[in-house]
Parts: sequence; structure tokens; C-alpha cells
Amino acid sequence: MSIKFKKEDFFSILEKHGIVLSNRQIEQFEVYAQMLVEWNQKMNLTAITDLDEIYEKHFLDSILPSFDVPLKGSFCDVGAGAGFPSIPLKIVYPDLKITIVETLGKRITFLNALCEKLELKDVECVHARAEEYAKDHREYFDIVSARAVANLTMLSELCIPLVKIGGIFLSLKGANAQEEYDKAKKAISLLGCKEKQRDEKHLSDGSCRVNFVFEKIKPTPKKYPRAFAQIKKNPL
Repeated sequence: MSIKFKKEDFFSILEKHGIVLSNRQIEQFEVYAQMLVEWNQKMNLTAITDLDEIYEKHFLDSILPSFDVPLKGSFCDVGAGAGFPSIPLKIVYPDLKITIVETLGKRITFLNALCEKLELKDVECVHARAEEYAKDHREYFDIVSARAVANLTMLSELCIPLVKIGGIFLSLKGANAQEEYDKAKKAISLLGCKEKQRDEKHLSDGSCRVNFVFEKIKPTPKKYPRAFAQIKKNPL
């Protein structure tokens, strides 16, 4: 039986993992939730508008990987939508240098307004496709992440070329994680990564979250990423 998650549970779970938020950080999360609900009335940002659910299924979900993997340095979030996982991580770990690559201009408008309101430094919101952005930013980031954007095979081709040798590709997945991994294994290896670890967590409704950590061990072949139409039509 699932137990109803309350906003307060978010803070107590963080505390259990040694993360005690300052009043300013607590306020930043409150403003984030409020802006998400307000802006969602004029543009499609999220299907989740209940406050408690925002704290669990957006904020906590974004931060979960950091319980198992130390996150520092430059962090690229591919297809961040309304800023997940990068903005909650930035609030908790202010020293992260964040780049968000998002294809929809409306979402970039929201993200820029959000970063300004939260007074976040070292966050760059880029209106671009990941495969185009990779042309000038190959092997550039310590961490590249994606959450609920596409299947793991496609994501690997969009994200891994951006990861530095020795850096990580962090993929946040749900219940079909193993099935996606089985299909993506060949692509992940071809693109220069190997699985370092995976961490499984459950939300209050019993839904499963699997966070994959892939380490970049060799350069990505120059021909990747291909144009998006090719990635979609002929997955690796």
C-alpha cells in the first residue's frame, strides 16, 4: 500500500542523506514549485501540478542520483523540459556549472525566467538540438544527463558525445530500465561508455526509478551523433 507523500517528506529524506537545506534553498524550491504551476497554465510544462507530487516526482526524483554518485564540475542536461534534473540539483549543489540544452523555445523562456527569479549563477540555457550542439561541444562536460526524454539507445547517441573522457553519462529511467539497457548496450559501448553502476529507488506510490551511471572510457567516433532523423530511423 502506498503512503501519501507530503512536501515535508522531501526535506526529511534529504536530511537522511546528509543534505540540510538553508532557508534560502527551501525558499528557492517553494518559488520553483509556484512558478511551475503558474507558467503551466499558459504552456505545457508538466502534467504534475499537485504541490506534494511536484516535490516528490520532480524535485526528489531529480536529486535521487546524487545520493549514490558525487556530482561536481560541469553538468549538461539534455532536453530538460521544465528544468529536471538540473535545476533541483543546482539548488542543492550550488557549485555545479549547469548547461541546459532544450529544443523548445517556450521552455527556454521559462527556464531563463526561473533562473533569474531564483538568482542562480553559472546556468546557461541553450535553445538547440543536442546533436547540433555536440558539433562544437564534443567531450566537453564532466556529467551529461537526461530524464524521460527518449529511449536509452537514442539518448546515448545524443548524450555520450558530449561527455569528457573519464566523465559520466547519467540516465534517469523508470520501470523498463533493464529492457532499455539490453537494447542500448551495443550503442553505449560503441559510443565510448561502459556501465559503472545503477541505483534503484522507489517512490511512495511504489513506482521504480533506476539511475544508470555510464563512464566514458574512450572517445566517441567522429560520425556520432548523426542527424536526429537518422538516429530515429536507424537506431544503433
